[in-house]
Amino acid sequence: MLDIFNLAPVIGEIMELRRIGTSALQVAPLMFGGNVFGWTADEATSFSILDAFTDAGLNFIDTADVYSAWVPGNQGGESETIIGKWLAKSGKREKVVIATKVAKDPRRPGLKAANIAVAVEDSLRRLQTDYIDVYFSHEDDQKVPFDETFAAYQRLIEAGKVRVIGASNYSGARLEEALAVSRKSELPAYQIIQPEYNLYDRAHYEADIEPVALAQQIAVVPYYSLASGFLSGKYRSREDLAKSARGSRVEKYLDHRGVRILAALDHVSQRHGATLAAVALAWLIARPSITAPIASATSLEQVQSLAAAVHLKLDPADIQALNDASA
Repeated sequence: MLDIFNLAPVIGEIMELRRIGTSALQVAPLMFGGNVFGWTADEATSFSILDAFTDAGLNFIDTADVYSAWVPGNQGGESETIIGKWLAKSGKREKVVIATKVAKDPRRPGLKAANIAVAVEDSLRRLQTDYIDVYFSHEDDQKVPFDETFAAYQRLIEAGKVRVIGASNYSGARLEEALAVSRKSELPAYQIIQPEYNLYDRAHYEADIEPVALAQQIAVVPYYSLASGFLSGKYRSREDLAKSARGSRVEKYLDHRGVRILAALDHVSQRHGATLAAVALAWLIARPSITAPIASATSLEQVQSLAAAVHLKLDPADIQALNDASA
């Protein structure tokens, strides 16, 4: 099993490590979004991407039991299955930190204790591992008391099947409520939260979730870090939108503010000789509340761009320019 106290030699001296909440678990400051596995990346491509990601010194991989059920012919679990096959083939289980989730798979919905107990076994089997490093509640389930959910997680932690628990898509108020229940009941507490946050979508996170995360020492791993690809700069016109399957999802960003953000990204990227995606991720990595933004790739070239973000140090003028453009 993974020695979470000895990750530095695995990752290398050049890679900064960040702690998951108050736990002993430490990770590199960029998380790979495994939602593409079994969707826009087939098994062979996924293996090469995971190899390139870990060879770059990165170690944090995100998936969920429901990925990628939205693809015609899929039922969910495809991403976990591909990651599990890669772990078995590569022998890299002890070099990576795997996060998966429960609650949104229609076959295993919600956060009742009985459901968690079954869902975790499904995920462990697909991942071909005997433990999950970070197990997320994929969404808030207000029909189930927190203490029931946390007691179920406690049993998994005591059994060595889960290391750390986290929350995804929780409001700041519900996160605080959950933490209060954990303290009062002496049950495991969420150490990490996964919200939507990027250079365009800032207001909700910064007003509602960030203050709680900072005050309670909660790690933050935001999804949609590149705003569905908009912040990579490849969508600059209606014509660009029409060429992509993601066009309808990205259209909302192509307004005056979005164009202003792209212009600022252009400026900073030219100064550093970096891609826009790397700059947008580096802006997130530089924010004190952020542990590791989540980003996906479907090619080795994209993996290189993501990895470059970890080593891109924006100066205060860069950050201010991006803040001003996205205000």
